Amino acid sequence: MLVVFANSNQQWNSTHQTLLLLQKCKTSTDVNQIHARMITSGFIKNTNFTSKVITNLSSSPYTPLVEFARYIFFARHAFRMRKKNREDPYLWNAIIKSYSHGVEPKQALIVFCLMLEIGVCVDKFSLSLVLKACTRVGLVKEGMQIHGLLRKMEFGSYLFLQNCLIGLYVKCGCLEFARQLFDRMPTRDSVSFNSVIDGYVKCGNVDSARELFDCMPTKEKNLISWNSMISGYAKLGDGFESAWELFEKMPERDLISWNSMIDGCVKCGKMNDAQALFKRMPNRDVVSWANMIDGYAKLGRVDLARALFDKMPGRDVIACNAMMGGYVQNGYCKEALEIFHDMQCESDLYPNDTSLLIVLSAIAQLGHVDKGMAIHCYLAKNEFPLNGKHGVALIDMYSKCGSIEDAISVFEDIEGKNVDHWNAMINGLAIHGLGELAFDLLMEMERLSIEPDDITFIGVLNACGHAGLVKEGLLCFELMRRIHKVEPKLQHYGCMVDILGRAGHIEEARNFIEDMPIEPNDVIWRSLLSACKNHNNLNVGETVAERLIGMDSSNSSSYVLLSNMFAGHSMWNDVRRVRTMMKERNLKKIPGCSWIELEGIVHEFFVQNKSHLQVGEIYSTLDNPGTPSSLVTPCN
Repeated sequence: MLVVFANSNQQWNSTHQTLLLLQKCKTSTDVNQIHARMITSGFIKNTNFTSKVITNLSSSPYTPLVEFARYIFFARHAFRMRKKNREDPYLWNAIIKSYSHGVEPKQALIVFCLMLEIGVCVDKFSLSLVLKACTRVGLVKEGMQIHGLLRKMEFGSYLFLQNCLIGLYVKCGCLEFARQLFDRMPTRDSVSFNSVIDGYVKCGNVDSARELFDCMPTKEKNLISWNSMISGYAKLGDGFESAWELFEKMPERDLISWNSMIDGCVKCGKMNDAQALFKRMPNRDVVSWANMIDGYAKLGRVDLARALFDKMPGRDVIACNAMMGGYVQNGYCKEALEIFHDMQCESDLYPNDTSLLIVLSAIAQLGHVDKGMAIHCYLAKNEFPLNGKHGVALIDMYSKCGSIEDAISVFEDIEGKNVDHWNAMINGLAIHGLGELAFDLLMEMERLSIEPDDITFIGVLNACGHAGLVKEGLLCFELMRRIHKVEPKLQHYGCMVDILGRAGHIEEARNFIEDMPIEPNDVIWRSLLSACKNHNNLNVGETVAERLIGMDSSNSSSYVLLSNMFAGHSMWNDVRRVRTMMKERNLKKIPGCSWIELEGIVHEFFVQNKSHLQVGEIYSTLDNPGTPSSLVTPCN
């Protein structure tokens, strides 16, 4: 406790010593003790002292001190200032700054309005601070009102205030207003140019950004200007050459310049160019390494990505995330979990939001529900909120790991669910064939006025297809088009074909495809072919199979489905003909795979593969007619 150290030797009759002691406080308890002493000593009535408290503590990194400074201001100064002193906004500015730079920027606007209401004269610093607050939280209407106020003031044309306004309009997406203001400015500096260029780049209008960049005086161009343009071109699919041209012309480069170019190479798949840049870099940071790791992973070269990862002089969580993400993208989920485990063993590395989302995705693909539960406990222990992406990932993980009850429990416990949570739950129910529950969730969304999106309808339609709910599927499709005005995509049409096909409505499914306003792909035709095979409709099936083989002659599934249909009708000559075509084209069917988790161990089973150590016992169990189906049905 601070009072313990402030013994009889402490000069409590000194405002200077009291202020020094206050600045050492870090908790509300400590502040309250000093405050009590200020009251009993009478220092609280000393205007010069309380002014120093406000100016010294309002910018403190410790919240209790900032809150105390605000309290002193409103209790002792804001409403007690004599009229002759109301011309000086210094203390008001200190309080506005504490809000505009802090966690409650909206409060800065409220204090500013109060300042105007009681007649305190605002200055250029007051206006710049409140404009910064409006920019941070996107208060464009309020910012426009301040713009109007500026035009009435003699200092309203100051360059730094004009730049604040441009920054506000750019941040709020009002680029036309920003450009109008920019064009009317009598003088401009690099901040003016860079703000508008950055605004154009971020909205994808790189041509306008380049036009302004080319008009920019050479003396005003700095690293920010060049980097903005390089970043803008690097993000475009066809802008890489322009980015490279600018990069070579740059008078100087920094890490951002090099990393932007490497990122552009990665996005274009030009890993040879990226590697050449990487070797040329005078200095590298973790972003440089992570970009290279990500680039190789996207090309499927996880071996090269891992080699870079192992060579890194010092790894951090960003690099680990890049490597884990690369492994998961390429199906090496076990390796991703190993890196996560290594991260946890490192005392100076802590998983961040991205780490946990990647590892939950890996667990979902592996079906390791026990590890998923461990991550769930970690999230709860560290108070990660589930009303964002973590909640979505948990629902998805439990659903894919076969624990739909846990998925439902997580879903029901989340407060302030958004559409992504509903989508994850609907898709989870679809995976488990619980079509009626998925459709009920859609109706619940309607009741709660939660607007579904295209992913919602894909999930519900998919669920209806698995559960054989034809009427519900048709209703869902009409709700999507007519009520919610969601334009159906190829996936939605594919789901409808699947719903009709699974229910045996082959002719309706074919007519539906032929009436589609967009060109059906091979997946939709293959869905119809599978339905023809399941419902023994050779007439439609043969036609569809021939169309599919014409679209993609290298896909074995179409040949296999057609051959099986012929075999079902004892058309052995046609079976041989199809099999011969497959041999001539060197096509082989990829064997199906299922897996099941038992006591923390995942067992994989491939079609006609008897390599499992307990294969004899498994087949004996399967041959026993009294065995409950729930014990022998693997999770697909």
